[in-house]
Amino acid sequence: MRESGRALWLGKKVWSFLVSLLVLSVVVFWVSRLAPGDPLVSYYGDRVQKMSPQERQWAQEKLGLDEPIPVQYLSWLRRGIQGDFGISYKYKTDALRVVRMRMGNTLVLGGLGFVLIFVLSILLGVFCAWHEDSLGDRIITGVGTVTSCIPEFWLSLVLILVFSVFLGWLPSSGAYSVEKGGGFSDRAIHLILPVTVVVISHLWYYAYMMRNKILEEVSMDYVLLARSKGLGRGKVLFCHCLPGALPSYLSMMAISVPHVMGGTYIVETVFSYPGLGTLAYESARYKDYNLLMLLSILSGAVVILCNMAAQAVNEKIDPRLKAREPAKDWEVRGL
Repeated sequence: MRESGRALWLGKKVWSFLVSLLVLSVVVFWVSRLAPGDPLVSYYGDRVQKMSPQERQWAQEKLGLDEPIPVQYLSWLRRGIQGDFGISYKYKTDALRVVRMRMGNTLVLGGLGFVLIFVLSILLGVFCAWHEDSLGDRIITGVGTVTSCIPEFWLSLVLILVFSVFLGWLPSSGAYSVEKGGGFSDRAIHLILPVTVVVISHLWYYAYMMRNKILEEVSMDYVLLARSKGLGRGKVLFCHCLPGALPSYLSMMAISVPHVMGGTYIVETVFSYPGLGTLAYESARYKDYNLLMLLSILSGAVVILCNMAAQAVNEKIDPRLKAREPAKDWEVRGL
């Protein structure tokens, strides 16, 4: 019976995931078609202005834009299920191939930023909890609150102005220098400013959550009992409070993936970093429908999967969060 209940739970998750992607695809497809602009400009460029009505009709038929929107969507959905997402209007090649070429850069930037945020927020949260209400804690709290309120695009422009324009220490755009061939050191230098913006924009939010969670654990009865047994403050903090706060922190970081990913997209656009964020901006600007749909589906899938993972972690931590019908609950328990 337990295996049956687990299979039922997994089936619900898969069904919820597929339905969410379907709803997302319908909304993005419909809104993108209703937005102002001419997708033919993306494919044919300035030649569109010289086209006759007959040539324009032929061009729309070639790209499948002459049908009603519901028919276009069903045609796209049928091809998408088979793994065919069409060609990119702007790049004149398979949309999936274009995404694959850019995905590595985004994974490096976003992944590195996420790991640094994950580690540094723990260290910063533990430090502030250890030195609660001290001068250092108050300074870090004040500075962190200010930096977390600064928009990514504004902070990016400030860093470019200081370190690229005035000082000339770091490059202001791109993933590597063409003349240097994109070696490891060259790519690392180009990552410094984008990663710095991603980390600074999100670090204190999660560090503050970690700090408060540890302080909540400090006030628990088991901590008072440990202190009454003569355990030192450091041992209580690292051996009791920190392990108690980590499960909630892990579920919070699972939810943070879409948050960090959104910030990464903005940073890529400002720094002209060749990743999925820049690609998403270009696809929306040039009405590159096929590329826009593929990027929306991929980003939506990541967001949905991360939310499901966070929910699963929370349910593992606290089984009471599982929303199961009473009858099915009895069946799973075998009662």
